Amino acid sequence: MGEFDLIARYFAPLGGADPEVRLGIGDDGAVLAPPAGDELVVTCDSLVEGIHLPAGAPAVSWGRRLLAVNLSDLGAMGATPRWALLALTIPEDDTFWLEDFARGFGERAREARVALVGGNTTRGPRAATLTLLGTLPPGSALRRNTGRAGDLVLVTGVLGAAALGRRLWDRGVRAGRRLEPYLDPDPPWRLGPFLRGRATGAIDISDGFLADLGHLLEASGTGAEIEIGALPLAPGLDRVQGGDLELALAGGDDYELCVTVSEERLGVLTAGARDLGVRLTRVGCLTSEPGLRLSDGGRGVPTPRVMGHDHFRSVS
Repeated sequence: MGEFDLIARYFAPLGGADPEVRLGIGDDGAVLAPPAGDELVVTCDSLVEGIHLPAGAPAVSWGRRLLAVNLSDLGAMGATPRWALLALTIPEDDTFWLEDFARGFGERAREARVALVGGNTTRGPRAATLTLLGTLPPGSALRRNTGRAGDLVLVTGVLGAAALGRRLWDRGVRAGRRLEPYLDPDPPWRLGPFLRGRATGAIDISDGFLADLGHLLEASGTGAEIEIGALPLAPGLDRVQGGDLELALAGGDDYELCVTVSEERLGVLTAGARDLGVRLTRVGCLTSEPGLRLSDGGRGVPTPRVMGHDHFRSVS
């Protein structure tokens, strides 16, 4: 099958019927008509075989995860997802793999009402990159640098589920629900638009809770106190076990949101999250004193040596 036949068969049907897509797949570029006055939010993320997903991971997981990790970024910005551009590199024309990839991607795209409007395909080591565009009202984007001392720190969902799934995969487990958070994360992107004008800041938890919270603290010029006993650990993890606790604190790949909010807005945010089916847990607060401090019932807890994932961290 030629490249253009491949695009027409597997990816052109994912363009949907969005009237604001003036010209989609099939030309040298897409032509889009964003709602008048709205701002565009653009994010981009990649999956590389052997780095983000292991060799042998199901193709449907590739498709679903690729869109999910980008939806997480838009959720952290408060944006509504709209359009996507896909760059796919595959080692060979594998009909079964492509069908499953397109099916997984299409399932996620329909859930989020995302139209695939273009991209590129090429031959090489397996990798996929998605550029996702979203919209929001002018000046309403959530940011990392707007948290204030005294704000509460909240997290969605549970922490450590993906790292636990990755550990199980590495141990040879190939089936079961505990693999799903790793192979097929389900970020709370629907909460993003609700957070606009209510949360004081947000960041998606992709590299690890402590690492990503650290980015938010640095940007906002604040510190934080986090209560270990309040952390919503994934089922199967024991906070008494140091290794398990580190999976939750620094394991990465959770694609949950870390949100800051004033005490006065906590009730509104909690109720809105509940209505959207999103679990939201208070785990600490921002402080004027810089630095990250962990405690467990009033007793200080040392921070892990590795706070999260970094592709380019030097290994000593």
